[in-house]
Amino acid sequence: MDLYQLFKTRTPIIGVVHLLPLPTSPRWGGNLKAVIDRAEQEATALASGGVNGIIVENFFDAPFAKNQVDPAVVSAMTVVIQRIQNLVTLPIGLNVLRNDGKSAMAIASCVRAQFIRVNVLTGVMATDQGLIEGEAHQLLRYRRELGCDVKILADVLVKHSRPLSSPNLTVAVKDTIERGLADAVILSGWATGSPPNLEDLELACGAADGTPVFIGSGANWENVATLMQAANGVIVSSSLKRHGKIEQPIDPIRVSQFVEAAHRSWNSQGESKPISGPVKIHS
Repeated sequence: MDLYQLFKTRTPIIGVVHLLPLPTSPRWGGNLKAVIDRAEQEATALASGGVNGIIVENFFDAPFAKNQVDPAVVSAMTVVIQRIQNLVTLPIGLNVLRNDGKSAMAIASCVRAQFIRVNVLTGVMATDQGLIEGEAHQLLRYRRELGCDVKILADVLVKHSRPLSSPNLTVAVKDTIERGLADAVILSGWATGSPPNLEDLELACGAADGTPVFIGSGANWENVATLMQAANGVIVSSSLKRHGKIEQPIDPIRVSQFVEAAHRSWNSQGESKPISGPVKIHS
C-alpha cells in the first residue's frame, strides 16, 4: 500500500467521524438529518484542521451486531458518506462495527471511498459481542468480485477483545498481512482512548516488513511524537473531541493542536511536512 499515493503524505493522520445512532440501533433518535448535520460538521472540522484522511464509523450504534448489520445501517452510512464527500476532498474510509467488512466494502465500492477498517480480518477474538471469526477469504473474494481497489486496514489483536489463541503479536501481524492480505495493519491499546505501547509498535513494524502500521487508538498531542517514532500513520478520534470526551463532537482547535504537534515531531526528525488535502465547501 502506497501511503503517499493515497494520502499525499507518508505519515498520514486519519481523523474519525463517529456517527450518531443510526436507524435500528438501540439509541436511534428517529432523525437522520441530525446524524448527517453532525457528520458534516465533524468532517469539515477535521479537514480544516489538516488531517490527511477521514474514516466514518457507526460508533454510537452500540451494542453492536457481531457481524452483519441491518440494511438500514448500510443505507444510512452510504447517504452520510456521500454528503461528506460533497464537502471535503480528502480520502474517505469507513468502518462498519463491529465487524461487517463485507458491507463496508460494498459501500466503499459504490461511493468510491478509498479504504475500510476491519476489526477482525483473521483469527478468532473473544469480544463483548461474542466470538468473532475473521473472514478474510470472503472479503478478499468479494473485493475482487466488485472489481474495486478499496484498501483494507486491518486491526491486529483489536481493542475491546482477547484472542483465543496465544496473543503473539509478531505472528498475528504476519498472519494478517501474509495470510489475510491486509493492505495495512492497525495496532491499538486495550480500549478506545488507550494507546498501544512503543515496544508493541516496534514489534509490529518489524513483523510488517514494509506494510504500513497505523496507531489505532489513544494518540493525543502529547504522545503522538513518541508513538509516531514507530508507526507509519495514526487514526485519531477521542483526543480531538470537545473536552476530550468521546460523546462530544470534534473540536476544530484540538484538531489543529494535534496536527501541529505531529508535524513538529516529523520536522524535528527531518521529515518533510505532510501535504494536507484542501477543504471544499459548497455554498
